[in-house]
Amino acid sequence: MNTRGRLHVLLGAAPGAGKTRAMLEEGRRLADEGRDVVIAAMEPHGRDATAALAAGIPRVPCAGPGPPGSGQGEVDVEAVLARRPEIALVDELAHANAPGSRHEKRWQDVAELIDAGIDVVSTLNVEHIESLNDAVLRITGVPQRETIPDDVLREAEQIELIDVAPQVLRARLASGLIHPAERIDAALSHYFSPGSLTALRELALLWLADESGRELRGFRVDRGLDRGWEARERVVVALSGGPEGEALLRRGARIAARSGGGELVAVHVAGGAGLRVEHPLALAEQRILAGRLGAAFHQVVGDDVPSALIGFARSIGATQIVLGAVRRGRLAAAFAGPGIAAAVVRESADIDVHIVARGAAVGGIVLPRFRGALTARRRVAGFAIALLGGPLLMWLLGSVHSAESIATEVLSYQLLVVIVALVGGIWPALFAAVLSGITLDLFFIEPHFTVAVADPVHLFALLLHIAIAVLVSYVVDRAARQTQTARRAAAESELMQTVAGSVLSGQNAVQALVDRARDAFSLSGVRVVEEGVVVAASGEPLAGGRCSSVPLGDGAVLELHGPEVPASEQRLLAVVAAQLTAALERRRLAETASGIEPIAASDRVRGALLSALSHDLRGPLAAATAAVGGLRAAGDSLSAEDARELLETAEESLGALTVLVTDLLDVSRVRAGALTISLVPLDPADAVAPALDELEIAPGSVELALGHGPAQVLADPVLLQRAIVNVIANAIRHSPDGTPVRIATSAFAGRIEIRIVDRGPGIPAELRDEVFLPFQRLGDTDNSSGLGLGLALSRGFVEAMHGALNAEDTPGGGLTMVIALPMSPAPGADPVRTAGDGLARAGRRADDRAGSGP
Repeated sequence: MNTRGRLHVLLGAAPGAGKTRAMLEEGRRLADEGRDVVIAAMEPHGRDATAALAAGIPRVPCAGPGPPGSGQGEVDVEAVLARRPEIALVDELAHANAPGSRHEKRWQDVAELIDAGIDVVSTLNVEHIESLNDAVLRITGVPQRETIPDDVLREAEQIELIDVAPQVLRARLASGLIHPAERIDAALSHYFSPGSLTALRELALLWLADESGRELRGFRVDRGLDRGWEARERVVVALSGGPEGEALLRRGARIAARSGGGELVAVHVAGGAGLRVEHPLALAEQRILAGRLGAAFHQVVGDDVPSALIGFARSIGATQIVLGAVRRGRLAAAFAGPGIAAAVVRESADIDVHIVARGAAVGGIVLPRFRGALTARRRVAGFAIALLGGPLLMWLLGSVHSAESIATEVLSYQLLVVIVALVGGIWPALFAAVLSGITLDLFFIEPHFTVAVADPVHLFALLLHIAIAVLVSYVVDRAARQTQTARRAAAESELMQTVAGSVLSGQNAVQALVDRARDAFSLSGVRVVEEGVVVAASGEPLAGGRCSSVPLGDGAVLELHGPEVPASEQRLLAVVAAQLTAALERRRLAETASGIEPIAASDRVRGALLSALSHDLRGPLAAATAAVGGLRAAGDSLSAEDARELLETAEESLGALTVLVTDLLDVSRVRAGALTISLVPLDPADAVAPALDELEIAPGSVELALGHGPAQVLADPVLLQRAIVNVIANAIRHSPDGTPVRIATSAFAGRIEIRIVDRGPGIPAELRDEVFLPFQRLGDTDNSSGLGLGLALSRGFVEAMHGALNAEDTPGGGLTMVIALPMSPAPGADPVRTAGDGLARAGRRADDRAGSGP
């Protein structure tokens, strides 16, 4: 019988991490140890260095098409089984086989080899794990069709992570070691962006960590280890919500730190009589402190606090528990029992317990106050049962009375007292107890028909009878009071949560508060009146009905129409009033700010415009004026050559002025959203070529890499050309002499990107948005370059066409401008529309940020 083979998976965080190379290096190492190793499938991806590592390792020819000797194609399972090597190297475990192959997926080929007793070393990217497929899609935007079930991967005896830093992967990609040249630019911005690579890396580490935890739990179950596995200290801090919680958390953090970086976990057991919320606000503050200390916070529901706490600690593999204990007097300890701390110590078994003294309990034993919590109707019902049930029971018992039936008669009256206590509470129960005691003494205890008691035992029984009635009625009253408290607390919590949420939501907060107040206090109508104007209203006031008012400050009043709010609900009413006051103040501030913002934005733009005009218009205007003045003053004394130079100077200066004025007019149209555009299907090359012609680019100054294929964009040809001209001109100005500007196109996820890449000094990440502001040149003092409107206009034009213009780093140094536009046809696109949305939005952003200075 063959022994199953073993699977060793090299898991990569992203393509290009070096999985295939690691697989071949592992194969060479095993071969050097004398093991029989063959290559069953290998994907060198055109990398000569990877292919060179395969030299000297025997290969089993692949089934299906593939370049001769490359090892590419499908795994020939029959050939491998016939060869029966000790170890087979199989690249790309999630690969989907060609139609007609032995199996649909390559991992099924590997499973057959393992069943035959052959060890397999294979590779896999984290993006191909089935359970992570949706997470990878959200991170990269690229759907993965080739996946492998998690259970298959979990059966691997060894999973080894192959990982490199995101910067190294991006450098490999830029060097052409991962994707062909036409796919590099798009990959750098999407799948291989620093954020995506970091997220994939974290995803792989978390998956491996989860698998390690699962294997550890399985090991504990197999070995019957119910105690915490001390591979890492896990310190659980039990919080009651009392003021001692902060000290407990900090003590637990110190214990975890001293244990070499252990894990800290805070837990609150709700629903029990022990770790109940004594101070809800304190518990909320302790939850925040736990987050600052790096602790996870959990809330567990359980009536038996010690059992719930120990159960939670065991479920997470805790090694230590920290909890507080109140120092109580001996009398209190005798009546209340040993306490939660002692019970936790008794049940903790191998979990260490740290008990921190919380100080002595304040006060002594306080007798409960018999303040009835039952309704008047229930108390009346209790008295009625006592008055009617007593005589009825006396008649029934009197008909069967005998000397031996006294015990039955006492128990019968005791049952009557218990029933009265359950229905009516303490006072009806006491009345029934006294009445039944007198009845028993008169009619059933000798001497009959007198209140004298011949036997002291009977007097003691009568006193017990009354004591039992008091205790039962106290329990009933306490339960009723706790029920009322719980219901009121739930209602108050719900109302406060809604009130806070209404204010935080911002929109219609005043109306939401008014609606909630009407429902909470059962009113016919609620209105907020400010300076005689109704700001918000809910319901309709009843004619002639009662009306009360609560001042809200600054002349605002909360009108309550309907019954008077009970004293017990006045606190909630005060909360609602305070929140309404805050919401009204917030609304007034928002209205004031909205009125001031357009003025401030206009002032910022006006100041920037004046500053730009003073710097940039003065030069060409002075040059044109001097040239025309020179021509007039010299008259016929100038030579033809000198006159021609002066005319050229004047023409160039006036042309520059024309460009500046045109840009200013375009800015006005952008801000007003009044520029009409026509969106048509367009080949990006038909916009790039005219832009290069307009700029009169010298040969060798631009490098083209158009990789978008037959796809077209939906754009306005004129505006797209102007945007490209501005961006290319900016890139050429900042590129070193002799270094061409690269213009690349690519299609990705329903969009086409036009990337203009320069090798200039680049721009710091925190200043990249500044280059898109009007009148902003980031310290460029070359006044011949215009007002600094080119990139601002370009972004406005591109956003008007449903696109985006952003700046990115160029690998190796420089700046890359990316123009992203939707492919044609765009679903639901209107071919001709105004540019109000995109251009006005760009204008508003410019207004908001132009105050940073030209």
